[in-house]
Amino acid sequence: MILTQKEQEEIKKLQMQEEICIQKYEKFADDAKDAVLKQLFLTIKKDEEKHYQTLGKILSGTVPNSNLNESKAKNYKPVATYGSLDSSEDKKYDNFLAADSIGTEKLVSLGYNSGVFAFENSDIRKALADIQVEEQDHADMIYKYRVANGMAS
Repeated sequence: MILTQKEQEEIKKLQMQEEICIQKYEKFADDAKDAVLKQLFLTIKKDEEKHYQTLGKILSGTVPNSNLNESKAKNYKPVATYGSLDSSEDKKYDNFLAADSIGTEKLVSLGYNSGVFAFENSDIRKALADIQVEEQDHADMIYKYRVANGMAS
């Protein structure tokens, strides 16, 4: 499979987004006060690394199988660390990290939503759509964490 110049540029742009996500989730995992949030960020970081690798495979001419029906968020039930009335600085900071992460996931998902239309190959479109679903799942998992910890309004 040979990608057009436009397709290669789109994959590289998506890879750059994934690379930023990997760095961000590593930093956020280091900075998070709550062990549950730290673990969530590390889990998402691993997914972002897989996305980066998938994009690299596409660039090299291999289209991995996609699995659009798998959803980690569906059964994610975070354990609450903070009470709804807790107004500690740790909770405020973790809320900031979580809210910022949701914004990142929305932005990255949007990149896949528009980028998918640059590809003629339907297998590539399916692989990119799979990644987009996972990005949406990340936002859902982080939102569930915020709800469990009395952070979402």
